[in-house]
This record gives sequence, C-alpha cells and structure tokens, in this order.
Amino acid sequence: MPPSATAPVDSVPPSAPQPRNGLDRYFKISERGSSVAREIRGGFATFFAMAYIIVLNPIILGSAKDLYGHQLDGGQLVTATVLSAAFSTLLMGVIGNVPIALAAGLGVNTVVALQLAPRMSWADAMGMVVLAGIVVMLLVATGLRERVMNAVPRSLRKGIAIGIGLFILLIGLVDSGFVSRMPDAAHTTVPLQLGSDGHLNGWPVLVFVLGTLLTLALIVRKVPGAILISIVAMTVVALVIDAVAGLPTGAWGLTVPEWPGNPVASPDFGLLGQVSLFGGFGKVGILTGVLFVFTVLLSCFFDAMGTILGVGDEAKLMDQDGRFPGINKVLFIDGVAVAAGGASSSSATTCFVESTAGVGEGARTGIASVVTGLLFTVSLFLTPLATMVPSQAATPALIAVGFLILAGSVRDIDWSDLTLAIPAFLAMLMMPLTYSITNGIGIGFVSFSLMRLVAGRGREVPAAMYVVSAVFVFYYAMPALGLT
Repeated sequence: MPPSATAPVDSVPPSAPQPRNGLDRYFKISERGSSVAREIRGGFATFFAMAYIIVLNPIILGSAKDLYGHQLDGGQLVTATVLSAAFSTLLMGVIGNVPIALAAGLGVNTVVALQLAPRMSWADAMGMVVLAGIVVMLLVATGLRERVMNAVPRSLRKGIAIGIGLFILLIGLVDSGFVSRMPDAAHTTVPLQLGSDGHLNGWPVLVFVLGTLLTLALIVRKVPGAILISIVAMTVVALVIDAVAGLPTGAWGLTVPEWPGNPVASPDFGLLGQVSLFGGFGKVGILTGVLFVFTVLLSCFFDAMGTILGVGDEAKLMDQDGRFPGINKVLFIDGVAVAAGGASSSSATTCFVESTAGVGEGARTGIASVVTGLLFTVSLFLTPLATMVPSQAATPALIAVGFLILAGSVRDIDWSDLTLAIPAFLAMLMMPLTYSITNGIGIGFVSFSLMRLVAGRGREVPAAMYVVSAVFVFYYAMPALGLT
C-alpha cells in the first residue's frame, strides 16, 4: 500500500464559499476547499495506487481449491474483482461522499481461499462472506459497530493488523517460490526452505527478486502508484524472459506470461450470484461456521474502521471533536460492499488505504471515488491483460503491503503494558506461523482475557471480549472433546 503523495494541500478554510452549482452543493466541493480538477486528479491517483488488486486477488483466490477440488476461473475472478470494486467505490462516492475507494481486501481473501474454501464449496465460502456483510450492516444499523470496536483494545487491534501483514508477506514469499515447504520425506523440523531446493534458482524467482527491489525502491522514493508500476514493469520482463528462454510448462505456476491475441474482451460474469448462504454450516457445523463468519467479519471490521478514520483525518473531514460526521453512512456502505464482494465471488470488498494517494493529490469529496469507480468499470474490458501477469511479477506487492501494514501499526502498540503487549505479540505471530488468521485472532483474544485476569484487572475486560474468548476456547477444545 503505497504512502500517499506529498503534494501540499490547503486545509478547509474557516469560512467556506457558497456552492457554485448543484454538483458543488451535493458533493460539498467548495465547502471542503477542493475543486473538480483536484477531485479528478485524486481519483486517478487512487486508481493507479490500488489497481494491483485486479491482478493479485485472482491469483490468491484462483490458486486455492475448495473441498471438492474445484478452482475458480481466472478470467471470471478478474471480472468479479473489478465489478465489486467499481460498484462499491461508486456507491461510496455518490452516497458516502468521501474520497475512499474499495476493492477485495488483502487478508480476508486469504481467509476465504485458505481456511473456508478447503472445508466447503466456493459457493458456501462466498455465502459466509455475504453473511458477514449482512452482520456488518446490522451492527451499523443498531449502533453496535462502534461499541464492538471499542471492546477490543487498540494495541490488540494493531497486533491483529500486523499479523495479517506478516501473513500476507509469507504468502507472497511462498507463492513466488522464494521459499517453499520442506517435503515430509526430509525428516527435518525446518518447515520452510529457500527456493525449491535450498537455493534460489530459475528465471521466475529472479523476476520476483527484481520486482521486490523495484517496488520497495519506488516506495522509498514516494512514487505514486509504486506497486502498479512494479507489476507492469516486471510483467514486461517476464514476457521477454519467457519468449527468449522458452521456459518449460509449469515454470511460472498458474499464470504464464504470454501476450494475449486480443487484449480487449467482454467481461465474464459467470461467478456472479454463485452463492450458498447457509450451505457451509452443513459442512463444518454451526459453531465452526459462526467462527468463520466472525473471522471474515473481524478481518473487514477493523481494517475498514482504521482506513476510514485515517483517510478522514488526512482529508481534514473530522470535526473539532475528532469525530467523522456521517461515519455511520460510510460504515453501512462498507457493509454493503462486503456482501457485494461475496455475491460476486471476489471475496469481501473493503476500504483501501491507498485512497490516501488521492487525498494527497487534493481529493476531499466523493467525486474522486466516482472517478476511481469509473476507471475500474473501464477495466472490465481488459481482462486478458490482467490474466497474463505471473505471480512472480505480482507477489512483490504482498511484500510491500505486509511491510507497510507492520510499519504503520507496530508503533501504536503499548509495549509497556504486558497485558496488552503479550496478546498483541501472540496474535501477530500466530497468524503466519499457523498459516491462519483465525488462530491469531483467537489466541490474541483468549490471551488478553487471561492476562488481565492474572494481573487482577479482570473488570477492565469488556463482557463481549469474555464471550468471544470463551467461544474460541471451546472451538480449540472441540477435537479433544470429540466434537469434530
């Protein structure tokens, strides 16, 4: 997630001028000290900063198999990813009137691909995403979302965010072939190794290494759209290498870098509506199903809340008390986006922190989101270009995203309070080490409740945290109780 651009933008003037026309009045352009030109520029900046998701989401979801061995089609996944991003971002712009763009969340898509799908069908897994979105909307409608948010300590929320970042980073290293799982026949306690045989070799790995260095260098230079630039550049390099070296089938993995005969094609909506709302509960049981929905909910919940508040603060949309006027409307749209992502089979759609790139260019209103949404709509017809990008060219983005999540969160953990630091530490480590976001969240919650009880501070733990911790304890005890 590239840092926002550094172009200076004046804050909203104390006395905003009168609106010049209906467009100005509806979007509050003058009131927020912006202009149509700034909004358009900001919309483009946000799109180019986050367009990498068009490539990454299909790779993450398309590389997994469901309980029955089925894989989702890459072209259909590109259409689903772009469609949900376009719909949700346009909705946020027109109704929410904030410069926040949305797309399939990196983190929750790994939950769907690696935890839900292997236990059920893809339709069942996407149904649980839709249910999570419905729960988000209900929480907002009843005013409970902010209360639930407040029940989890800030340090633990940051630990969860860091854990997701580390998990994403590990997935990038594995999917690129930079590290690989040690075969069971090796009889070693080391679970991972460098490359496929303990060494780095092969052109695809070189593409990943060069892509990672390029991505990080562009981020250090604060180049807007750093991730997208790197993906495009390394895809070109991969095309040249594959054409000249003539690599064997399977060398690149699922996606071979070959120029399509026709870069423009009609979108394939085959995955739209392929959802079973309650089928997954029949596969994994009620309790496990509820925990899966809860995990998806939590993965979207805190990321979206932090992004909305962060973008709102940078865009000077907060009031004098530090509150975001109209935040419930924005949060409700986020819930709709989660459900829409599941309904399109692109996984949960959520707010992207790359929206700060547009804010840095001057965006202050929903017009920027409308521009970004329209650009995603145009992308619907460029599926062949997106599906030619090999994972080695795209996964450097996961390394960068993982680092930026960690860098933006680790300083906010209160390391002096061990009842907060230990749960945050366990949550952030258990996600990559157990290859499970659910485990990280569960262990973090349970350890927080226990640490506060041991320290004689049990009354400081919200009742909701005790309830959720108890559910996780029961979940972990189910195999020993013979319930799985």
